[in-house]
Amino acid sequence: MHDIVSSKKMENGIVVFWEEKGEKTYESFNYSELIDMNINALDLLERPKSYKVDKDAHKLIVKK
Repeated sequence: MHDIVSSKKMENGIVVFWEEKGEKTYESFNYSELIDMNINALDLLERPKSYKVDKDAHKLIVKK
């Protein structure tokens, strides 16, 4: 799991960015995937540092 450092709205989803081995890495999630994971897209855009990404499972989770 990686801490998300920023997020950006795209045409049909959101791209999240995190640091891995000193490089900025990203992965995109469409709105349907976010809904399936019970992730609030607006909250993800406004407070990206409140989330973690599991790139292998292609999942986002809210930090506790």
